[in-house]
Amino acid sequence: MTAVGASVVLFFKTINRAVFDTMLGFTGGVMIAASFWSLLNPSLQYAEQIYGGMPWLPVAFGFLLGGLLIFSLDKFLPHLHINFGKNETEGLPTNWHKSTLLLLAITLHNIPEGLAIGILFGAAAEHLDGSTVSAAIALAVGIGIQNIPEGMAVSMPLRRLGVSRVKSFWYGQLSAIVEPMAGVLGAVAVIYMQNILPFALSFAAGAMIFVVVEEVIPETQRDKYTDLAVLGFMLGFTIMMILDVALG
Repeated sequence: MTAVGASVVLFFKTINRAVFDTMLGFTGGVMIAASFWSLLNPSLQYAEQIYGGMPWLPVAFGFLLGGLLIFSLDKFLPHLHINFGKNETEGLPTNWHKSTLLLLAITLHNIPEGLAIGILFGAAAEHLDGSTVSAAIALAVGIGIQNIPEGMAVSMPLRRLGVSRVKSFWYGQLSAIVEPMAGVLGAVAVIYMQNILPFALSFAAGAMIFVVVEEVIPETQRDKYTDLAVLGFMLGFTIMMILDVALG
């Protein structure tokens, strides 16, 4: 799906800012809904089954640790958010090209998404109570849909910087390569260490929440289309909620 989004660059050099901000808002809505419906809520249920008393403890710990991990990566890994100028680069000082910094920003964004999907599929593979393949598929579909604007978010700026259409597409779709890697890591962790499932789910949720609040939402609020971005956010949240409740 990231490749689908990146492929837009083969036909267009720019995209309307109103459309782009709406799609970014949609991305944030999907990630917030997935964090609760697909991750935090089942995390609490599993914690009750596995640990009994105080099920909120591993969930709260995992949630905060997930956010702290992305916070640490954000402070050290040089990257540039989509609608920000080169002088607003985050992480350690670097002379890397703007295109490289954009690619790293989206790559960082994809790590918690892959972890979340892998964890749910790992739980379903082990037939843990309450875990179903349909719930994991629902999350994968929701994350997949919101990956479309992420692919565009890398390929379109690269094209505007003078990179060829083919290279812009290639780097745009390549930004998602960490997602299946993180998915495998999450699935393996749950399959071989089932007791960490509540922690793993809340960890992925914390990482996703940090990305949305620190990165996605600010990127949608830097132009005059903030209302459209909020509507996109609500639509993304609603669609992800329906997918999770209907299929999960």
